[in-house]
Amino acid sequence: MTFTGLQPDAVPAMMTGEVVQNRDEKGRADAYLPSPCIQNHAANLAFLPDGTLTCVWFGGTMEGMGDISIYMSRLAPGTTRWSQPEKMSDDPAKSEQNPLIFKAPDGHVWLLYTSQTSGNQDGSIVKYRISTDGGKTFGEVGILCDLPGTFVRQPIVVNGLGDWLLPVFRCVGLPGERWTGDADTAGVLISSDQGKSWAMTDVPDSVGAVHMNIVPLDGDNLVAFYRNRFAQSVLSSRSTDGGRHWSAPAPVDLPNNNSSIQAVKLKNNAIAMVYNHSNALTSDARRQSLYDEIEGDDSVGSTPVMAPERQRAVWGVPRAPLSLAFSKDGGASFPHHVDLDTGDGYCLSNNSKDAVNREFSYPSIVEGPDGVVHIAYTYYRRAIKYVRLSRDAVG
Repeated sequence: MTFTGLQPDAVPAMMTGEVVQNRDEKGRADAYLPSPCIQNHAANLAFLPDGTLTCVWFGGTMEGMGDISIYMSRLAPGTTRWSQPEKMSDDPAKSEQNPLIFKAPDGHVWLLYTSQTSGNQDGSIVKYRISTDGGKTFGEVGILCDLPGTFVRQPIVVNGLGDWLLPVFRCVGLPGERWTGDADTAGVLISSDQGKSWAMTDVPDSVGAVHMNIVPLDGDNLVAFYRNRFAQSVLSSRSTDGGRHWSAPAPVDLPNNNSSIQAVKLKNNAIAMVYNHSNALTSDARRQSLYDEIEGDDSVGSTPVMAPERQRAVWGVPRAPLSLAFSKDGGASFPHHVDLDTGDGYCLSNNSKDAVNREFSYPSIVEGPDGVVHIAYTYYRRAIKYVRLSRDAVG
């Protein structure tokens, strides 16, 4: 299951939303979602109550710019084409990023996303909109968490007590310095009243562990996986009390390039994870920060202070291949993986207008009630690519 990426100039013509059987791989179908935007990134998949598969992402000219907004496309049951996307947010002063959909136990559907100015992730807050009609329409924008630097990426999980667990990461700004991710940590926002109020619990010793992805196991046992800011390996921690307390993140046997991952427990009890099978040891490509192409228009606002030596976030490691790995021991090990898309994964620039970027990144994975696996991810920061794998293809 290995594929070579398209030439960048061929991507726009592919963005029709049509789901097409892959001629090179039995049991696989692909689509490139339609979008009016030059840049499209950070997809998340979820099913609505009526079985419609939704994909949300952010789009605009470039991550961090004020025209970055949230979009949603739908694949209705029995259809073979993703819908034209709906614009779900529109604050011209903010870069609105990292959306996710949550189907609450009461049937309401929540859209969550982050909101920040320029590349200042340490100033981000979390916003939401709620649908009371199964995801057909959404209400007004509200603020879920106004603690600056709070970022979301992964889905909400409901534990056995009915608590809602929203994994977050804390983008920590250091005095006199622009945010680069060196000091980011992980936490969980917990609601015991169906989202009316939230309390933060921190993951201990979690500097560099971000994009926390919670996977329920059995009873009160949960496992979480993390992106690694230092581009070494995927990290993991565990909870035995329904997510209120967590062990410190520790490496698992998969590399990580400081890019997003996502995992899900399948009906056969295996855990499937989509990720980039690369890390800082596989390439010496580096960039200063995620937002180095848009920084400089505004000052940090204070004089840099002498900071102690610290481990620095690593940016620019190629975001390829895009791989799918499996664990049959509750996430302790991932001995088997296959590649979904291959290429050079060049990500030293976020420029989509000039087709500079060639990354496969920020994957999302869900399993349908029929055992079919659905995956979506960034393709060259130009499109959101969708892959459907039959139960036989997943194995």
